[in-house]
Amino acid sequence: MMRTRRWFVTAAVTASFALATAGCGLGSDETATPDGKIPAGELKGEISFATLALKPTFDEYINGLIKKFEADHPGTKINWIDLPFQGAQEKITTDAQAGTLPDVVNLNPNFAQKLEKQGVFFDLEANAGDVKSTFVPGAWDTFKVPGQAGAFALPWYLTSEVTMVNKDLYAKAGFDPAKPPATIDEALEQAKKIAEVSKGAYYGVHPALENRFMTDLAKLGVPLLNADQSSWTFNTDAAVQYVTKLRDLYQSKAIAADWLTQNHSKATEAYSAGQTALFPSGPNFLKVVKQNAPAVAANTVVGPQLSGPTGVTNMSVMGLLIPKASKNPRLALEFAKFVANAENQLAFAKIVTILPSTTASLADPYFTDTSDGTPESLARKLSAAQLAKAQNLTPVQFDDRTKAAVIGKIQLAVKGDLDPKAALDEAVTEANKLLAK
Repeated sequence: MMRTRRWFVTAAVTASFALATAGCGLGSDETATPDGKIPAGELKGEISFATLALKPTFDEYINGLIKKFEADHPGTKINWIDLPFQGAQEKITTDAQAGTLPDVVNLNPNFAQKLEKQGVFFDLEANAGDVKSTFVPGAWDTFKVPGQAGAFALPWYLTSEVTMVNKDLYAKAGFDPAKPPATIDEALEQAKKIAEVSKGAYYGVHPALENRFMTDLAKLGVPLLNADQSSWTFNTDAAVQYVTKLRDLYQSKAIAADWLTQNHSKATEAYSAGQTALFPSGPNFLKVVKQNAPAVAANTVVGPQLSGPTGVTNMSVMGLLIPKASKNPRLALEFAKFVANAENQLAFAKIVTILPSTTASLADPYFTDTSDGTPESLARKLSAAQLAKAQNLTPVQFDDRTKAAVIGKIQLAVKGDLDPKAALDEAVTEANKLLAK
């Protein structure tokens, strides 16, 4: 399960591949009709289904899905392939170029869009429009490509952050732990007060810039890209104000000096060690904290995801895509619909701390009943409820090279080595050079 978390949570956010694919051969041997539709036909034959790092933890669940589908559709056979993280990029790239991708592929938007733009996958808005309304709208839209019609995946499973609060540390600073901050600005303001009280013994927030910076800007209403997504535009006055607040916190020692270059993993460790009063993360990390620091977990309450003026929240999405090179796309589509239907997604969510992407699943009491009084049940309810206004706020263009260029400039500004406005201007310039390539 930890490997699944690492792929999905800390990156749709942390695990996007820096994929450079050549156009030659992509989408070869297409089985689409001239209008891009999956041909009609009898459900029979054999397909392959590829997931990422789900074996062996979810063998029973996935094999159960396959057994049920095959029983419901005699004459079909589903071959499950699970790719480990190591080498997955090279494997999928090679298969895409050769036109030999598995018939159903489990990918995140950052990885998928590099192939979608080159026409590798079927448009499921055209081919699976009958199920579109069953999904959370923001999840469906995640697999759209700027400037192209359609959407290229059935959303599968999601995560959406909550805010974990250490009750003791908050109370010591004079705040009510039962009323955690609701906005980014409120959390930063409270961090200032917490630092004054704690005098360096603990802190209000861990910046985790490489994981949080761009999504925070989006929540604050900063337009990250222009209308056609051809140019970065996040050097706005609102962004300058945000970076200035981070700089002021850092210089007043309300952020630990060595945290400036640390990521979400280190933020998790800091909260587990009682070094931060607040920890924004996926609900699954409640289990991580409980495993590593039971006393801190017992002292944790949860609140909704930190947002901005519009109330929009972030979510991470995994999807199921069907290559045009599939030899049996009709069977592939029906199996993908089966995997992603409300019943099966609800069952999956009950064995791993993820959210289903289907609205019917989210209406189940599992996501609404908090009568047991545990942080886990409240976290499920909060994270599920906020999906109505959730989007995947990390642009697919924010790849590893762009992230390194942008975050490097922001770190200089927070340290006081570069003016916030200048840092953002330079970050946009560097990001646009990379985007042009």
